[in-house]
Amino acid sequence: MIDETVEQIEEMQTHSSSVVAVKAAEALETLTQRDYPTVDEYLRALERNSSALRRANTSHASLYTTQRRIVREVTEADPGDIETAKDLTRKAVDAVVEDVETAKEEAAARAADLIADHDVLFTHEYSTTVLDAIDVALSDGASFDVYVTESRPRYIGRKAARKLADRDGVDVTLIVDSAAGHYLTEADRVLVGMDCIVDETLYNRVGTYPIAATAADVGVPVTVIGAAAKFADGAFAFENDFRSPTEVMREPAEGFDIANPAYDATPTRLLDSVVTDEGITEY
Repeated sequence: MIDETVEQIEEMQTHSSSVVAVKAAEALETLTQRDYPTVDEYLRALERNSSALRRANTSHASLYTTQRRIVREVTEADPGDIETAKDLTRKAVDAVVEDVETAKEEAAARAADLIADHDVLFTHEYSTTVLDAIDVALSDGASFDVYVTESRPRYIGRKAARKLADRDGVDVTLIVDSAAGHYLTEADRVLVGMDCIVDETLYNRVGTYPIAATAADVGVPVTVIGAAAKFADGAFAFENDFRSPTEVMREPAEGFDIANPAYDATPTRLLDSVVTDEGITEY
């Protein structure tokens, strides 16, 4: 089960880091269904399998933080027998899954307070937390114009545009990525999700950095929305994911290389605010 989950996580290229974190936590819980001769054997298996799950995607801080939390809560409780250790694991997994799911809701609710009625919003790629924030504001009677980038090469912005177009009170315009600078001058606020924040750097879907830099230049505030679990300490080393060149061009590249990074790095000084379930950080 865990080996299969590791492979699945390695292939989950367009899923949110929250989805990945929940899937990994639930996979770790399957260890409680196995037999172990001693508590130490079980704890070693827990650490070993958690490490394998963390290595499956080294760009997702929430995967790292939630896995470390589960292992820490079990080991620090110093269980005296295997059944106690398994019970601690189940409780830790349940708590992590619940926190991941509620964190998105709480972050979205906080972010909705920053959006004013009739705002022109600008968003990049596909963030369920950003969509949730817009939904909360819509439920309060607001209406918006929203510019959505295509988010090439996988065009995941098209999914966001379709989802938003189904909402009453939203007028959606899908734009090519390279037109961001042209339309940002019309926006009141940029809303983006986050893969993670490490030190003073936001890592998010590639294309976020030039949008944030342009927004700063034209005076449009950039708000990042996500779970607090996506803030990582110095022990987490972000590693970018370089995707297949065939996502960019199907025919063979003859005489040149194709670079296709999944994420880019945005200095937090370019941001106006980061909204999480724990509060709002302003820059």
